[in-house]
Amino acid sequence: MSYEMIAIFMFATMMAMLLTGQRVFGAIGFVAVIAALALWGDRGGYDLAFSSAMKLMKWYPLLTLPMFIFMGYVLSESKIADDLYKMFHVWMGGLRGGLAIGTIGLMVLISAMNGLSVAGMAIGATIALPELLKRNYDKRMVTGVIQAGSSLGILVPPSVVLVLYAMIARQPVGQLWLAGVVPGLMMAAMFIAYIAIRCRLNPELGPVLPPEERDIPMAEKLRLLRAGLLPLVIFAAMMVPFVNGWTSLVESSAIGALTAFAAAVLKGRMTKQVFETSVRMTLGITCMFMWIILAALAFGAVFDGLGAVKAIESLFTEKLGLDPWVILILMQLSFIIMGTFLDDTAMLVIVAPLYVPLVQALGFDLIWYGVLYTITTQIAYMTPPFGYNLFLMRAMAPPEITLKDIYGSILPFVLVMILALTLVMLLPQIALWLPHYVYQN
Repeated sequence: MSYEMIAIFMFATMMAMLLTGQRVFGAIGFVAVIAALALWGDRGGYDLAFSSAMKLMKWYPLLTLPMFIFMGYVLSESKIADDLYKMFHVWMGGLRGGLAIGTIGLMVLISAMNGLSVAGMAIGATIALPELLKRNYDKRMVTGVIQAGSSLGILVPPSVVLVLYAMIARQPVGQLWLAGVVPGLMMAAMFIAYIAIRCRLNPELGPVLPPEERDIPMAEKLRLLRAGLLPLVIFAAMMVPFVNGWTSLVESSAIGALTAFAAAVLKGRMTKQVFETSVRMTLGITCMFMWIILAALAFGAVFDGLGAVKAIESLFTEKLGLDPWVILILMQLSFIIMGTFLDDTAMLVIVAPLYVPLVQALGFDLIWYGVLYTITTQIAYMTPPFGYNLFLMRAMAPPEITLKDIYGSILPFVLVMILALTLVMLLPQIALWLPHYVYQN
């Protein structure tokens, strides 16, 4: 059997195992080790898995993963996120669609606290959605707002998904995080502009809050503002030393975790239950990501050994004669298709062994491509019929919001995200300017 056929057989076997409902890391790692044993014998097969494990354990930036996850769960479990929404409620309620705009702001700050989209979805659906519905906001629009806003969690730093991409693509985590800042804020601004324009054209979609809810003493407004800006203070305490070169990325992540812990203690919200839940969730998610990275490294090593990437590059560029940009667009479309039934980590570890070396061979920047992958994943999350966010919303939304409402809510936001993706593709400096500026200085 040719190496190309072996690679195709491995990929097909892995997809078949995933369809059986096996855990992602189990399916990918199993195929990798069995293929290594069959190709290179006992010693080669054992060495492959062992060397992948050692490479993972020696990757120092991986220490950032539990730190940022812990920081996010401390801030979420201690209800500091509730203060954020109260702040937006008071300060933005006088605008048409103000609470929906405030919800996007809430999601951006939640993303800066916890680099997982699920956290943003949970907080948005439990805190923001009931308040928006109670104040007669259009249920389709606000459902789309929460789904779109929660997707920012995997782009705005500290993004856990970009940590995973950095490990697989062998790129600096710090540069990837900085590359996600401008596109993430740009996308949030585009969401806000869409909400503001639509509510101005049709005020019934996002009515202004009644005066009695907005007319509160300025001292109370300022108190809520201070409480709501606490996550920004934590984020600044973590990122400013890193951007200025005073601390390493790992040291900054430790500062973020300690600052969040101290904030919860000072506000009197660090109970035994909050601490235990935060630690347990941090341990569970960190271990899950480590197993996935380990399986992806093993699978990628087999593909490298087979020369599968060179064969695929030759197929696209020489035999089919496709332009590098056409190949890149086809790769992005494949992410959207896979996103209808897989989450972001599964998509990345399945195709990274093929796509990352291929992107590099085609002459594209891997930092820039990491941002493209992340935005495309966000779009895939919200694409019917099986988008990941669609079913998360269905599980968390109240009964009056039907699946038809959820499907109908996401189209304008998907179009906005496609526009953002197109802008980043046509103007790579949107993603690359900030990391280049910081690292050159």
